[in-house]
Amino acid sequence: MSFTHPEILSEKRNLLAQCLKKAAVPKNGAVRKVLLAGAGVAAMACGVSQAAFAQADLPKTIPEGLKLEAAQALPITPFYTDAPSADAPTWPGGLIRAEKVTDYAIPAGMTVWRILYHSLDAERHDVVTSGFVLLPAGPAPAGGWPVVAWAHGTSGVAQPCAPSLMKDLYYGDEGLFEFPKAGLAVVATDYHGQGTPGAHQYMNKLAQGYDVIYSVAAAHAALPSVLSKQWVADGHSQGGMASWSVGEMEQQMNNPDYLGTVSVSGTVDMLDFIDPKPEEVGAPFYFPMVAYGLKARYPDFDVKSVLTKEGYEHYPLIATKGCWFTGYAAYLGKTSAQIMKPNWTKVPAVQAMLKEDIIGDKPVKGPLMVLTGGGDVSVPPGGVKKTAQKACKNGIKLFFHLYPGLDHDPTMINSTQDQIVWIKDRFAGKPFEQNCNTL
Repeated sequence: MSFTHPEILSEKRNLLAQCLKKAAVPKNGAVRKVLLAGAGVAAMACGVSQAAFAQADLPKTIPEGLKLEAAQALPITPFYTDAPSADAPTWPGGLIRAEKVTDYAIPAGMTVWRILYHSLDAERHDVVTSGFVLLPAGPAPAGGWPVVAWAHGTSGVAQPCAPSLMKDLYYGDEGLFEFPKAGLAVVATDYHGQGTPGAHQYMNKLAQGYDVIYSVAAAHAALPSVLSKQWVADGHSQGGMASWSVGEMEQQMNNPDYLGTVSVSGTVDMLDFIDPKPEEVGAPFYFPMVAYGLKARYPDFDVKSVLTKEGYEHYPLIATKGCWFTGYAAYLGKTSAQIMKPNWTKVPAVQAMLKEDIIGDKPVKGPLMVLTGGGDVSVPPGGVKKTAQKACKNGIKLFFHLYPGLDHDPTMINSTQDQIVWIKDRFAGKPFEQNCNTL
């Protein structure tokens, strides 16, 4: 995920935001075209290039990456690893345990509960999954806080990479805290294998979709008088694929309390994400994580069938300990050709993944908002727009918006208020505006 870590870049972002707020575009239709901190034409107008801002202070070495992650890390406690009690529920969404935690660096008044619950993996096998509930300040309103089921972007693949094991909950001031400030409770899965023991099926839309859906049931069991039954799914990057998948799954599950989905910079075109076109920059350091996810999904898969010697060199580290920053530093300067073997797409497990992760073909329940950034170098906007166009042709009604010039994380940061307006409209029962006719 992160090109703008909260601890490192918050001051730079605050200063840049003061300048960029002057470039904000007034409300237009369903979405304000916000151009605030971080990238594109507006950033350059403030004397800062997008590339320079996006890459400022990122780790250059593995020790630097590990140090950054250690500064944010919370310990893996028995909460995550102890076996469920004999009388704990065993069905998907069943709550195993919950605890209020005060170790997080969150805005004053907000509270966090950790949850441990049953979910399903891609094969519909039972998996124990962790997550957290982030509550707004003050007493809950009548009927409980409206719920945003949050799906996070890539944090890594190893057990320590769970957002609930990070002091800032991983996204922190990259948009996450804005939801409780607006009176929305956040129910956030870690995805199974992050926080809890076991393999994380990284970039699998089924596994991540189940983890999101069943986190809501578990949160309601933990805090029944605090949370509203109604909820909206929202996700960024890896989570943008997960949240769109939730919409597909809810078409079958038909939960009347599910009201819609927001997908921000989602990896909804996996081939475009892993193997970007020549004119797209891409982020090849994600591919060893994808190889890990393939191994988790298909146990007979050999990661060395797709990773070169250079690609495999740091694979054991990111598979067991290193998270996003370490992965970034480990493959800094490497190209796709240096990391991935030729003809890797012909490997059967890769072909199976690309087929299983297709987005835009299946109908979705309820409204769908799809957002992307025109300067995104991690998840190229062309693949997101192409998927939205395909979905429209398949009869899916959605609202699509591209933020000109914005990179991956700035798209999330600068679209958060637009997301909140859209989400609150769903809870208010307002008509949904779709714009497929303009795509």
